[in-house]
Amino acid sequence: MKKVGLYFGTFNPIHIGHLVIANHMVEFSDLDEVWFVVTPQSPFKTKKTLLDDHQRFDMVYEATKEYDKLKPSNIEFNLPQPNYTVNTLVHLEEKYPNGYEFSLIMGEDNLKSLHKWKNYETILEHYNIYVYPRISKGVIEHQFKGHEKIHPVSAPIMEISSTFIRKAHKIGKNIKPLLPPEVWKYMDEMNFYR
Repeated sequence: MKKVGLYFGTFNPIHIGHLVIANHMVEFSDLDEVWFVVTPQSPFKTKKTLLDDHQRFDMVYEATKEYDKLKPSNIEFNLPQPNYTVNTLVHLEEKYPNGYEFSLIMGEDNLKSLHKWKNYETILEHYNIYVYPRISKGVIEHQFKGHEKIHPVSAPIMEISSTFIRKAHKIGKNIKPLLPPEVWKYMDEMNFYR
């Protein structure tokens, strides 16, 4: 049984913080692989700031191709919009009925709002959640503290955001060190986020 951690995001663009967290999860937990699930449209984000789905997927592919245990996934591209995690999980179970055990990877900030997710009880009943630390406001709901399906992983705290990268790049700042080299090259050639 291959244990796969699903790391959902718009990855607009993917940056070194995403890679550090995913690599830490796969090397320092019981996960065998981490799949970067590129989300076409998050229910919590507006579409207007997003690059094309396939362009973001291409950047994730470029960022992960040197890592055997990190994989890009476009599983949500053909699912109804907006994407809800619970629906994606059902779809994955149907597509991979044997040999895979799926778990979620999320930041502590997302855990604080998990109670607002569609069918979060169903997710918690059937899936493990690996949580990496984030500096954020708010509190973790009492029902999630010490929950047998929620596993805190002491990954490095990465305070890099795709939003910061886009804004800094637009005003001409050098953000090259914050991106995997292949992603920077692709982004620069395509003139993204200018």
